[in-house]
Amino acid sequence: MKREPKMIITTVCTTIILLIIGFAGFEVSNDKPTTIPVQKTILKPVSLESASSFAVLAGSAINNTGKTNIHGELGLSPGYWVAGFPITKRIWTQHNHSSKSVQAKLDLTNAYTEAEARRSIDVVDLEGNIGGLILTPGLYNSTNSLEISKGELIFDAMNKPNAVFIIQIASTLITWPGTKVILKRGAKASNIFWQVGGSATFGANSVFKGTIMALKSIKFYDGAKLEGRGLARVGEVDMDSTHIFR
Repeated sequence: MKREPKMIITTVCTTIILLIIGFAGFEVSNDKPTTIPVQKTILKPVSLESASSFAVLAGSAINNTGKTNIHGELGLSPGYWVAGFPITKRIWTQHNHSSKSVQAKLDLTNAYTEAEARRSIDVVDLEGNIGGLILTPGLYNSTNSLEISKGELIFDAMNKPNAVFIIQIASTLITWPGTKVILKRGAKASNIFWQVGGSATFGANSVFKGTIMALKSIKFYDGAKLEGRGLARVGEVDMDSTHIFR
């Protein structure tokens, strides 16, 4: 009979420890996506004009390593340097400082400025790692950098035809290797617009969606995939066995 209190105390302590470990594990895993509040303001798409036909558009240079596939046009202006593409692998039309690429760069500048200037009373602020979030249609803003370092980023159109998403980023955009962006309930890559105030970098074998309008440069590491457009205003676009489908 004297041992019962000790056994009770031991049992209670063990239960408390297990509960603590269980809750700690729950907090660390955090596998369930977090849905951001739904916005009421309906946005219009960003007007790309002639830049819309380009899968890749750069300012200073375009470099490639490996077996890159590009579905859509490739343009460069005002630079002239395009390197690393075997002629047999070119499945796009190249415009190297042609009148078409010059106009596309002007239209890209206008589109970038338009996206940067968008305002909404429903705007949602984002920061840090946006992996694990579910974004519904609307305007999103970050005053610093954004990254997808863990978890999948989901765009949910909520079955709304032509739902538009605009993400304003003051600095850089980075995705880690193997991370993914997923489209849900009618979301379209063509209606997702990323305005990046610095450079955009995509990790090896990552999957991304939308039109990237970067002020500086864009870099795709080995095997990265993009459904959309990689458009760099000033700097270069670097690819490595990259797959881009506009």
